[in-house]
Amino acid sequence: MTARILVVDDIVANVRLLEARLGAEYFDVVTAGSGAEALEALVRSPFDLVLLDVMMPGLDGFEVCRRIKADPRLCHIPVVMVTALDQAADRIRGLEAGADDFLTKPVSDTALITRVKSLVRLKMLTDELHLRGAAGRLGFDEPVRLEDPAGGPGRVLLVDSRRQSAERMVEMLAAEHETEVEARPEEALFRAAEGAFDLVVVDIRLEGADALRLCSQLRSLERTRFLPILLVTEPEDGPRLMRGLDLGVNDYLVRPVDPHELLARVRTQVRRKRYNDRLRDNVMLSMEMAVMDSLTGLHNRRYLDMQLGPLVAHAVQRERELAVLVIDVDHFKEVNDTHGHDAGDDVLREVSKRLRRSIRGIDLACRHGGEEFVIAMPDTSIEDAGVVAERIRDRIAAEPFRIAGGSHAMTVTVSVGVASVIWPDDTPETLLKRADLALYRAKHAGRNRVVSDAA
Repeated sequence: MTARILVVDDIVANVRLLEARLGAEYFDVVTAGSGAEALEALVRSPFDLVLLDVMMPGLDGFEVCRRIKADPRLCHIPVVMVTALDQAADRIRGLEAGADDFLTKPVSDTALITRVKSLVRLKMLTDELHLRGAAGRLGFDEPVRLEDPAGGPGRVLLVDSRRQSAERMVEMLAAEHETEVEARPEEALFRAAEGAFDLVVVDIRLEGADALRLCSQLRSLERTRFLPILLVTEPEDGPRLMRGLDLGVNDYLVRPVDPHELLARVRTQVRRKRYNDRLRDNVMLSMEMAVMDSLTGLHNRRYLDMQLGPLVAHAVQRERELAVLVIDVDHFKEVNDTHGHDAGDDVLREVSKRLRRSIRGIDLACRHGGEEFVIAMPDTSIEDAGVVAERIRDRIAAEPFRIAGGSHAMTVTVSVGVASVIWPDDTPETLLKRADLALYRAKHAGRNRVVSDAA
């Protein structure tokens, strides 16, 4: 794994030590001697992680971390605070400033490399979501902030086989989160997959079960792959903790658990999970909009071009029926010229609604361009397609269209051309061409009618 890491410390010896350790793992390391220098470096070029010393003159590590997390351009970069302070209050202060983790000096090589690799994986996932979202039609109008977009308490699944321990944890979390308890790992896996949880907290010492196997299963199951895991360990569980982090555990707490640190770490994981969920939603919306017509809500011509080929090939190869309707709004130019383009948009939206109400879920409805629509109907004969086309024509003509905010009503009609696959050498182009010719005959015959290629 390669990543670009910024090491921030005012003591040169500390910087050189961290630089050597990270360089041995093939990380690209850049150094800064002060908080101000670090902030300037972060703005100038991208980094995947910041290792930040707490005790520095001028801007201390807490303030630098706060500024990083407050900047929407930088807030998604993981920050690990490296400090000689080992008091719970200092860790809580750092977590509340936005730090993703703490390492206490002297830093062990195992803890350093494992935590860095774990957080870099998280950063790369977030970067991928950003890139996919930006590549879509919508992208992001502005940087997405690392905040709790959904608001409200988090939903936590606590996996702990010791009743008293679980009760104490639930009591600690009750101030901010809704917690459900499960003692059995196999049942916990099922509940995590089926429930809308923001975090799974796992006790590393489950009775009669391997907690790390549960963590591994949560990471391998598609529904829970991105669900954060917080591992609760004992001081002597260091090797197993490192293994857990390597398996994809996001964070950990060492007993005895401080309630304030627990809340701070859970808050961070819930916020980051919702942030990444929001990024995924943006990605899905961008992908959807890339193949959707924004005016009508139907699929666009790009999507038709992608889907019609496989539909025709399937029909030809398996000798199945496939029909296509090409639908054109009659005298649409007069609508725009007389009532304006806003009224024309109202007409197209209403036509698309009536189309959707007239076809099956498996039928493919697209806006082909302008006032023309195409519907592909699998497993449909040309006779049945003609019946559907007539139903569409009648439904559009029967009820006046409300335009200009509902203040005017007008009659709208459509003409429809129908064609079907002719084996064995049909293609999307020949199919659409025959439907277009049938549409032309419908227009020539007086409009507001259906003409079949078989007629």
